[in-house]
Amino acid sequence: MREVNWELLSIIGTIAFAVSGAIVAMEEEYDILGVYVLGLITAFGGGVVRNILIGKPVTLIWEQGLLFQVALFAMTIVFLMPVGWIRVWKNWYAFFDAIGLASFSIQGALYATNMGHPLSAIIVAAVLTGIGGGMIRDVLAGRKPLVLKDEIYAVWGILAGACIGLGWSQEMLPLSLLFIIIVGLRMLSVFYKWKLPKRSLNSSTSGFNNQV
Repeated sequence: MREVNWELLSIIGTIAFAVSGAIVAMEEEYDILGVYVLGLITAFGGGVVRNILIGKPVTLIWEQGLLFQVALFAMTIVFLMPVGWIRVWKNWYAFFDAIGLASFSIQGALYATNMGHPLSAIIVAAVLTGIGGGMIRDVLAGRKPLVLKDEIYAVWGILAGACIGLGWSQEMLPLSLLFIIIVGLRMLSVFYKWKLPKRSLNSSTSGFNNQV
């Protein structure tokens, strides 16, 4: 049962992140090669970083032939879409990003759990799988990684990892519920502009800025 969940989560997350990477590339006016490169990095970058840290061979990425095909197909569809459709799709960007975050965070946590890692490693695997690709995407696109600056984002990956690491959500129904909760919390944080406390060293804005 868990293998079915894992494969489904991988497909959902791959489509969501590949599409988000392709859209960012087109916003930055990259050519079609740049669209594919940025989309693939967004979809698979988090998994590569996760594998490095939890001791899995990085070369395992080349065994994901189906997911590569899914990502390439999704990016091709987006690239060929009329501009008007893409603009409409961009309005749903946060939603697709939330789906990718939830899918990959849960997948990363299950990955580490199956390897017998402790709770701390499971949480790290969840967070890196969920946000790693997006961070690399933003850096390559010349943008500051929003997940570390403006929004509550990685927290939801931590929540997913903690729930799975503590054994609360490892079967089909609890995993599905956890997926819905993570997507819902991510969208609420976007809608209500929830932010973590931050502190600036600029004299004009010094002090703690606690916006939630």
